Amino acid sequence: MKRLLCLLLLVFPSVAAADPIPEGTDANSSPAFVGAPATQHPVFVPQPPRHPHMAPNERSNLHVDAFQTDANVLPGPLGRDVQRVSNFQAADCASVTFDSHGRIVTVCVGLQGPRLLMMDARTLDVLGTFALPGRQPGVSTGVFTDFSGGGYFYLDDQDRAIIPTTTRHILVVAEAGNGFAMQRDYDLTAAIPDGDKILSALPDWSGRLWFATAAGIVGTVDPVSGSVKTFDTKEKIGNSFAVDDTGAVYIVTDAAMYRFRAAADGSPTTLWRSTYLNDGTSKPGQTEVGSGTTPTVMPAGPWVAITDNSDPIDVVVYDRDTGAQVCAIPVFAKGASDTDQSLAVAGNAIVTENNYGYSGPQATEQGGTTTGGLERVDVNADGRGCHRVWHSDEIAPSVVPKISLANGIVYSYTKPAGEDSDPWYLTAIDFRSGKTIYRARAGSGLGFNNNYAPVTLGPDGTAYVGVLGGLVALRDSTPPPQVAQRRGPRLTLRLRYGRLHRCSRRRAASARVTGPDRARVKSVVFRYHHRRVRDKRAPFAARFRVGPARLGRRLVARVTLRGGKHVRLTRAVRPCAHLR
Repeated sequence: MKRLLCLLLLVFPSVAAADPIPEGTDANSSPAFVGAPATQHPVFVPQPPRHPHMAPNERSNLHVDAFQTDANVLPGPLGRDVQRVSNFQAADCASVTFDSHGRIVTVCVGLQGPRLLMMDARTLDVLGTFALPGRQPGVSTGVFTDFSGGGYFYLDDQDRAIIPTTTRHILVVAEAGNGFAMQRDYDLTAAIPDGDKILSALPDWSGRLWFATAAGIVGTVDPVSGSVKTFDTKEKIGNSFAVDDTGAVYIVTDAAMYRFRAAADGSPTTLWRSTYLNDGTSKPGQTEVGSGTTPTVMPAGPWVAITDNSDPIDVVVYDRDTGAQVCAIPVFAKGASDTDQSLAVAGNAIVTENNYGYSGPQATEQGGTTTGGLERVDVNADGRGCHRVWHSDEIAPSVVPKISLANGIVYSYTKPAGEDSDPWYLTAIDFRSGKTIYRARAGSGLGFNNNYAPVTLGPDGTAYVGVLGGLVALRDSTPPPQVAQRRGPRLTLRLRYGRLHRCSRRRAASARVTGPDRARVKSVVFRYHHRRVRDKRAPFAARFRVGPARLGRRLVARVTLRGGKHVRLTRAVRPCAHLR
């Protein structure tokens, strides 16, 4: 702990070129690179829509998008001649966002208080800084487990940082050249009692600002008038939350999973509340007695996912519309299983990591580390139940992993056991198989401990990790190629003809909507000639008497997706030549 205090009590540097994070004299005693460079194997899955009031996906907040998927369409490093640069700030620069000019906007939280920083994305040089209110006496839960005061902030569609503060305000800070200027201050002290604190703030799809507090208050702020409406769950909250394009907000407390929507006057209204298993203990690696995950909305289906607080913990998936449980599947070993990180989602696949044993930075000092494990769990193709796909033994004490869909890689930040120099590695894991591809050393020693910060993939393929010393970036010497994601849901309208009366006027056919994204379908209206059939339940099928079918006659299916979007599918009906 002596090394810890010496590092964090140093005065943070002024606006200047980046100074590297200090390392010990034995920093190079561990391998700089283990494994082999990766080859891109892209993953094509449905993508969350861009939030109209947030910066573009992958630039707006630490969980990538408003759905909180932690999945990037952009590539990360492939491990080809990996280059490293760091910036010493004596603070953890955890939430990394990117403005429309490609600059980094981040909040760095240390003993000296949180600060909003603007950095050059390539060099990590500090371009501008803005001091934020410090921790309030008697309110903080711990130096290394308190994420209020900017740990969760987001960048909006005007390059403004929306930051909840430790003083129960929400600040709107605009860019001014290579710096910042206060634009608006929402004072929530009348709605949030003294001693409570705001954990996170996000807008819903209409632009209304939502917030959640540690004591369990869920509230909204009218962005124009500043009017505040609240709902007290009376249950503690320890994480951020998710919003989707239906206007819904998903919040997990220490007792239950909620779906909210704003009433006409802006008041938070509970659409459903579903409890989860909780054994009532705070396991080593958790920061609260409950789910350690920010809810993740799954774009591939009508689902939202968290982990519970059972032993071992379960990955739990709920139906977004009803709150009914789709599945609960245990991960990791009994007596050594917990996570305090959001789930990463790609399609119907969910990646979770084990943080068991991370009681604080001292747990990974002097060759120490935590209990290992990452696992992938998939929702079944029919949307009923889940199954385990793979397990990795990699040890990731406390990072938020990211999935690169362009590469087909899960990026984690790992700390192997038995290395006295305490090296930390950016680790690439194959998304499909769970096998480790490579590890690239980010740095050695306490300054490179990420302490709950995520991996962030930048627009040019750089991987950034906020660490106790500041920020570290790892990149290939040549940026990896971009891979375009396929647009639109993958759906097919299939048409089959009955065996009897194949070419009579009684000839029948059955139509069905299928495809990899069929779980996203809410309802289908089939139309053929003068007949209309609506189906609201899977497998979304209908039967028609098609008769001789004039040349050019078509069957039409108007598909409504969960979320309200519509897709039109058509299929020509095969005519019978001798009956035309």
